[in-house]
Amino acid sequence: MKTFIHCLLAVALLPALVLADGHSPSEAIVKTAIETYWNARNNNDHETVAAMESQTGFFGTNSDGSFHKPMSIASAEDWKKNMVGNKGNLRVVYLETTEIAEGVVYARYYAEGVVGLEGDVSPYRTRITSVWVKESDLEWRVKSIHFSPASYGGTHKTQSSDFDD
Repeated sequence: MKTFIHCLLAVALLPALVLADGHSPSEAIVKTAIETYWNARNNNDHETVAAMESQTGFFGTNSDGSFHKPMSIASAEDWKKNMVGNKGNLRVVYLETTEIAEGVVYARYYAEGVVGLEGDVSPYRTRITSVWVKESDLEWRVKSIHFSPASYGGTHKTQSSDFDD
């Protein structure tokens, strides 16, 4: 009887443990979507990139220190025009996703690789945070993306509060 109760308890708690460990179905789907999005960008697949951005508008911020971009809806043609000559190739590393509400997933990761035009590429590393939403057609799309430089240094002076959890 004791073994039966332990098994029953384990079966009852297993779904909660899986979800508590960041393995919700939505989080897994968004992880795959992020990989697909970056593969499309690397391969200049402008149609896929545009289709994966929110159809109700997209917010972006670049890592170059420029101001936040206004909400926009980019077409494949817009992406093609903006990426002419692009020879960049970035890979996603240390990807984390968290479902923050039903139909909303927050993601953070690094993109590392090279960026630039043919014959003039440079090493690149950036931190990325993004918000993905499940839209009315039930597809997951990126609603907001923020790039911030990860330049292995800067002007921040470490203080004890940096280590507080």
